[in-house]
Amino acid sequence: MVAKNTRKLRAKQIQQQPSSEKLNDDIVSQYLIDNPDFFMRNARYVEYMRVPHPVRGIISLPEWNMARQRNKIKQLECEISLLMEHASANELLFRQLMDLQIELIKAQDLNQLIVLLNTWAKSLGLSGAYLYLFDDKWLLSAPSNYHHLALNSSQFDFIRVRHLQYTQQYLGTLNSTELDFLLPEHGYVGSVALSLLGQFGDLGLLMFTSTNPEHYQAGQGTLLLEKMSEILPILISRWIMRKK
Repeated sequence: MVAKNTRKLRAKQIQQQPSSEKLNDDIVSQYLIDNPDFFMRNARYVEYMRVPHPVRGIISLPEWNMARQRNKIKQLECEISLLMEHASANELLFRQLMDLQIELIKAQDLNQLIVLLNTWAKSLGLSGAYLYLFDDKWLLSAPSNYHHLALNSSQFDFIRVRHLQYTQQYLGTLNSTELDFLLPEHGYVGSVALSLLGQFGDLGLLMFTSTNPEHYQAGQGTLLLEKMSEILPILISRWIMRKK
């Protein structure tokens, strides 16, 4: 019995002795994690705790926590607004694609398809739309009525290497040599959107032009271009045979 009381007394003395371990951020943080009811047990002291503030100097812990919550709410509001903007943009993109697809399906021949494509582009404020087919993939020689759409794939390589080597879409500007090659009788062209046709980008080229140099630029979305480049080869196959 005496031994038991002695052990209890020693344990109590050890608990009462100040710890020789120096407090640091990790120890304090771990203690608060291990004791989630700390602030409930010490609620009367919370309002006296002070936290440094970059503008107001020193503020109370409740004020600091409220400021953090306000900042978090603002951040969430910004994220929600951004998601809504993306949703609206995607909805508009989907409607534009569906409207265009319906119009293109109505085309009686490839020339009419190009006219419809050009009309749609101008309805969006663009200068025009242009379609080219690589001559090593399509039967475009006479008596084909579409030989004017033929584009030599090898001659196009200087544009492919510069702008489309690692992607099938390019948004931006073209130099005078590139414009002269694609549009021999072009007027002023500020910026262009280029999209290679087909899964491997080897069937042809779709191009939209704008007089605004900043209308097309790197970083913009290319989903509409990608979908159109998938649809067009299917429609073109109605009037032109592929080379085997």
